[in-house]
Amino acid sequence: MDELPLDQVRTLLAVVDEGTFDAAAAALHVTPSAVSQRVKALEQRTGRVLLMRTKPVRATESGQVVVRFARQLARLERDARAELGMAQESGGPVRLPIAVNADSLATWFLPALTRVPQDPPVFFELHREDEGHTTALLREGQVMAAVTSSPDPVAGCTVRGLGLARYLAVASPGFAARYLAGGLEQGLREAPVIVFDRRDELQDVFVRSLTGDQDAGAGPLRHHVPTSEGFCDAVAAGLGWGLVPEPQSEPLVRAGRLDLLAPRRPMDVPLYWQQWKLDSPALSTVAEVVAAAAAEALRQDGTVRRDGSLRPDGTFGQDGTRHPAGRGRS
Repeated sequence: MDELPLDQVRTLLAVVDEGTFDAAAAALHVTPSAVSQRVKALEQRTGRVLLMRTKPVRATESGQVVVRFARQLARLERDARAELGMAQESGGPVRLPIAVNADSLATWFLPALTRVPQDPPVFFELHREDEGHTTALLREGQVMAAVTSSPDPVAGCTVRGLGLARYLAVASPGFAARYLAGGLEQGLREAPVIVFDRRDELQDVFVRSLTGDQDAGAGPLRHHVPTSEGFCDAVAAGLGWGLVPEPQSEPLVRAGRLDLLAPRRPMDVPLYWQQWKLDSPALSTVAEVVAAAAAEALRQDGTVRRDGSLRPDGTFGQDGTRHPAGRGRS
């Protein structure tokens, strides 16, 4: 195979984006038969099955590689048109799909995007996903950049450290008096707890770090609250205890609405910025703006090198306990 025919590559992308061969045909103004023939020809050329013929159609692992290439190609074409003064002909504003975790979205990330220059106009397509899973969207080609907890770059991507997102274990004063007065370590193993979803293990990890018992975990009575703001509100309302981002929990602690359960044991989650290796002015601008905003909003604690990478100790809290890179908040 010497090359990937661009019409076939673009057709595969259309099928993945539209979900069906018929919808892709309508978007490309060709017949469904032509779409099918192009996809089959591309699969023969690559020697790989690129699509799972489900409803909607899904790209295989090999197909994701081609889809990512197609999106990068489209991005480069739009940037070239913009530099040539042809932006209006290619659809006007620049579109940037980005994956970001819910807690960053609720605290520091949206204010960062307001700093992005709007000449030419840039609009964002944000995908909310757990910081431990945002790299999957990069790998699949669905987004061009992601806030992630993984320091390992996805193929074709660069990575830079942003800083540490700090979480504090908190509960309402009434909840703490009712469930935790007899001792924190045992109380947290039995008391009701707030979790984001079934992937949220941060509360369990906190209990293990507090007790030193690797078989320990938070209590079995769990309230699932799948929004960052709702999670904080549920803790403040006294439904359970939980680990709440510092920007959300600190004002409530100062107001007396929340009690710090372990003031000397914060949990720090390292965050990274991964993006496609593209010479895209819009993407580069957004990356710099996000990095600058993260430097102001996130804990640095000497863990970020001057080149933007995190030192190996970036997953340690102030107590010296190693914490997981991710909490399962989608």
